[in-house]
Amino acid sequence: MRVEPSAGENVSVPTLALTVLEERLSICRLDAGAKVPTWAIKASFFSVTRTQDELSVVCPEEDVPDGVSRERGWRALKLERPLDLSMVGVLSSVAAPLTGAGTSIFAVSTFDTDYVLVRETQLDLAVGTLRENRHRVGDYSAGGG
Repeated sequence: MRVEPSAGENVSVPTLALTVLEERLSICRLDAGAKVPTWAIKASFFSVTRTQDELSVVCPEEDVPDGVSRERGWRALKLERPLDLSMVGVLSSVAAPLTGAGTSIFAVSTFDTDYVLVRETQLDLAVGTLRENRHRVGDYSAGGG
């Protein structure tokens, strides 16, 4: 499914290059007052977000101990190159086609870029959809990684 801009919509997002990260990730929920656990921050890719309602952790599946509330089986697509924070529509240019194709997403943003997590069972669909929508996904073939 190709997402076209609406009439009068100013879309200045270039073709984006994405990379599929190798790790299988879990999205974990801990109590709002929980300390950030050491298992959550030992990998090369992790994200920790605290709100008044919860402590949310994204990290490799194998690092999460039994008993932690989590969703397993996620893979991350990294938007390559630092993105200027003033760019409009970057995440939307990836999220809209994916959601249009029925792919669940979970976004993680950093100062330099965005990561879009998709369920591993939907990774082939996600990569194909992004390629159909003019984005480049490097070194990934269907059923591979």
